[in-house]
Amino acid sequence: MEAFLVSTGIVALAEMGDKTQLLALILAARFRKPWPIVAGIFVATIANHTLAGAVGAWVTTVLGPDVLRWVLGGSFIAMAGWMLIPDTMEDAASDDAPRLGVFGTTLVAFFLAEMGDKTQIATVMLAAKFNPYWVVAGTTLGMMLADAPVVWLGDKITKLVPIRVVHIVSALVFATLGVAALWPQS
Repeated sequence: MEAFLVSTGIVALAEMGDKTQLLALILAARFRKPWPIVAGIFVATIANHTLAGAVGAWVTTVLGPDVLRWVLGGSFIAMAGWMLIPDTMEDAASDDAPRLGVFGTTLVAFFLAEMGDKTQIATVMLAAKFNPYWVVAGTTLGMMLADAPVVWLGDKITKLVPIRVVHIVSALVFATLGVAALWPQS
C-alpha cells in the first residue's frame, strides 16, 4: 500500500504545472470534449507508465543493492532540483479537425509528451524501489488526479493552486526520498 500511496502523491504533485498538464489544458480548450480527452489521458498514462514500471523493475535485476541505493538516492535528489524548473508549452493548435479524433489525438500526444517527462522518470525510480504494479497503479491515479480536473475545469483550477508552492513541496518530497535512500541501512 505504501508504494501505491507514495506513487500517487508524488506524481500528482509532480504533474502540477507539468507540460502534460498544460497539454491537457490546451486539448480541453481546443476540443471542448472532456470525456474523450480524459479517456485518452488515462490510456496513454497506463501504457507509458507500464513501460516505465517495467524499466524500473528491470533495473533492480541489473544493479546490485548498494549501487541501486546510490542511483536511486541521487536520482530522487536530481528530481527534486528538476521540480523547481517549471515546464512551458507553446500552443501550436490549429483550427483543423484532428485526423485521429479527440481520443486518438489525446492518446498519441500524451504518450509522446510523457516520454522522458518528470512523472515517467519518477515512475521508473519508484518501480525500482517498490512493487512496480502498485507503482503503475499509483502513478496513473496521480496523473488522473492532476489532469482530469484541468480538463473539466480548465484554467480555473490552475489559478486556485499556486504552482510554485506545489513545485517546492514536490521538490521537498523528492529530496526527502533521496536522503532516505542514501541513509545507511542498519
